[in-house]
Amino acid sequence: MPFSDIQLNDGRKIPSIAFGSGSVNKGKDIHTYIEQAIEAGFSHIDTAQHYRNEESVGRAIRESGLEPSTLYITSKYGLPHETPRKALEGSLTKIGVKYLDLYLIHAPRGDYVGAWTEFEKIREEGLAKSIGVSNFGVEELQTLLKQAKVIPAVNQIRFHPYNYTQLKPLLEYQATHGIITEAYGSLAAITTYPGGPVDAPIKQAADRLGITPTQVIFLWVKAKGAVIVTTSSNKRHLEEYLAVGDLPPLTPEEIEEIDKAGAKGPPGTT
Repeated sequence: MPFSDIQLNDGRKIPSIAFGSGSVNKGKDIHTYIEQAIEAGFSHIDTAQHYRNEESVGRAIRESGLEPSTLYITSKYGLPHETPRKALEGSLTKIGVKYLDLYLIHAPRGDYVGAWTEFEKIREEGLAKSIGVSNFGVEELQTLLKQAKVIPAVNQIRFHPYNYTQLKPLLEYQATHGIITEAYGSLAAITTYPGGPVDAPIKQAADRLGITPTQVIFLWVKAKGAVIVTTSSNKRHLEEYLAVGDLPPLTPEEIEEIDKAGAKGPPGTT
């Protein structure tokens, strides 16, 4: 299932689809779901301190029998009462690894510039191979980059056809600095906002390719050069997601039609 890796601005590579342990899974023991994801073919596991289930990630890795080094592990700093380093030490212990492949600031709250300085030291020491941010806008990135020695490798954001137009200034700013987008919540276009303008072009593309609307959404995200972060407790759904790596791309016209429909906004706003 050849989802190719994406080159980061620090010279490392990131798998372009990840199993996310957030959303409805927060605070739950989901090691069986993560095991399913690994069995299905996911090599990138995305978790966070705020999700309160890093232990599940660790248990799933142990029970999989795989060496942690064969997987790509992301976690996020989101414990304001602890320093980034102290919180990272807790994450490493819970997950059972010596380092993270990617460590993110979960949101631009508090002294995120000061936190980033500590992130740079963490990267220098090899406790996180790559560092990045999540839920940052243009203004927050500009503030961060004024002081940063290391440019964030990624910005993980909510990303779907209905907010793509609003995100364009952010995406353009990121592109000038080589910051890769990680996309979560992409299926909201057809799950949270069913019956909206994007349904028609998505269906047309799905019919042409003989695939599902979900797979069309992920082909659209892939076409934008973003890393897909998704989740499911259903192994068949996970296999459906991974199968996108084998599919032909959307045509430029199909992408344009989805973009134009998304710009109209979700149901109730047109």
